[in-house]
Amino acid sequence: MEKLRLAIQKSGRLSEGSMDLIKKCGIKVSNGKGKLKAEASNFPIEFLFLRDDDIPGYVADGVADIGIVGENVLVEKAKEVKLIHRLGFSKCRLSLAIPKSEEYSGISYFEGKDIATSYPKILSDYLKEQGVNAQIHEISGSVEIAPSIGLAQGVCDIVSSGSTLFQNGLKEVEEIFFSEAVAVASPGLSAEKQEILDKLLFRINALQNADSNKYILLNAPEEAVDKIISVLPGMKSPSILPLAQKGWVSMHSVINENDFWDKIEELKEAGAQGILVVPIEKMVL
Repeated sequence: MEKLRLAIQKSGRLSEGSMDLIKKCGIKVSNGKGKLKAEASNFPIEFLFLRDDDIPGYVADGVADIGIVGENVLVEKAKEVKLIHRLGFSKCRLSLAIPKSEEYSGISYFEGKDIATSYPKILSDYLKEQGVNAQIHEISGSVEIAPSIGLAQGVCDIVSSGSTLFQNGLKEVEEIFFSEAVAVASPGLSAEKQEILDKLLFRINALQNADSNKYILLNAPEEAVDKIISVLPGMKSPSILPLAQKGWVSMHSVINENDFWDKIEELKEAGAQGILVVPIEKMVL
């Protein structure tokens, strides 16, 4: 039987998020420290642990069938792969930053200036869209130090909290690209490998649906049921069970977490009491 070969970052935050996702999908894999290859014991999948910058190339060349990579790396490398799923973790942004002491009046600030970055393609595309001409200096690491050593007047780098910029005397002035972990696939997977991939995506979808929804239970007088149903969005319609106390029912439904906070006051006004909101582990639609 064929196995799907999945490339994952070998270390770092993206690696941790990827392996956490795999484990939540019920896939068991043992990857010892420093191990660059592993197999799952209960699912037809093999893992390659690689540098994140190399993953798009490995997938494009068919060495790996699929990969989990930051969208920033995917766009920067511009390899011939298919983006098949957004995974929702390792979110960050690519931003322009300048010394804190500088006044910033807009993107035209960078006209004719030098910018240091590890993402020359994304930055070049953005500057072209904005009609700004600047000199791009590509460096592989420690981008934040460039202004203090006279290499550039600004930097373009990945930002999560902004603390690294602040510690290096910089301030964020323009957000140019938003990124998250994405799954990519090699063109032309065999039918058997595509079937395995579909099963994996089914599990991932079930997890993502569960993350954004909550199971809600509440008690209400029977005469309030119709009003509560009109307020309470759900998968189809809520389950309604009689309580031991005559004239009262228990209502069960699924609700998007954001919708719940928008609807909570309406539910209480409609007569809902004893409202419980419970996490969902997996949710199959």
